[in-house]
Amino acid sequence: MDWIETLIVAIVEGLTEFLPVSSTGHMIIAQNLLGVPQGDPFVHAFTFIIQFGAILSVVCLYWKKFFQFDHSPVPAGSSMWQKLKHKYYFYWLLIVGVLPAVVIGLAAKKSGLLDWLLDSVEVVAVMLVVGGIFMLYCDKLFNKGSDDNQVNERRAFKIGLFQCISVIPGVSRSMATIVGGMAQGLTRKRAAEFSFFLAVPTMAGATLLDLLDLMKEDASWATTHNITMLIFGCVVAFVVALLAMKWFVGYLAKYGFKAFGIYRIIVGSIIIILLLTGHSLVMVD
Repeated sequence: MDWIETLIVAIVEGLTEFLPVSSTGHMIIAQNLLGVPQGDPFVHAFTFIIQFGAILSVVCLYWKKFFQFDHSPVPAGSSMWQKLKHKYYFYWLLIVGVLPAVVIGLAAKKSGLLDWLLDSVEVVAVMLVVGGIFMLYCDKLFNKGSDDNQVNERRAFKIGLFQCISVIPGVSRSMATIVGGMAQGLTRKRAAEFSFFLAVPTMAGATLLDLLDLMKEDASWATTHNITMLIFGCVVAFVVALLAMKWFVGYLAKYGFKAFGIYRIIVGSIIIILLLTGHSLVMVD
């Protein structure tokens, strides 16, 4: 990947990471349009690693919430574990929420399913349309959230199960987890914020796993150029995601998912039509 390709893909990632339109799906589409070779181990890793760059914007924007500790009195007679869980409850919820993704993600990667999905623009197109149709109605289905409802262990785990669906490119991790939160009675805003928080350990784990796999298979990828592209891509994705996330929370709380659903259906349908009529998405040689 060259500078222009890296810049464009990183901007696409930053804009779409927190929107319910599938950032991975959009990066796969962008890479195909740019003529970036699919199936290359470095391209696969790049697709995940720059997502972590975008995810770090959560820590920056919500640093007060992300580094919160409960200093309220602990009930008398509590065990050491109960005291620790009480103080670090926020982080415990993230651990509970990320566990399903760890199990499903590792299984998908070891089976080779994940790499196959990342190479399939057809899967992305179909899931964009399917997810878009669902989003036209999900506000009516789950719009019963209450400000009194908080994220607890049970809700965190169920949201984590919803997150597993996003192993399929085109589904959108953001959409899956926000809908998962709304299905548990959370408001759109609270569900979106927990989705952002949960993304940090999820993408940190995926990034670390991809880096380890790259180092084990063939360290020849670690050229000065590739490492520079990774750093550059992460920085661009971080800055763009920071701006996009602030806008998205306000928009989602006020208007819901419908506009994103329409967008997904249009984009997915265009790609399906192009593929069915024998056209290639590769526009740049």
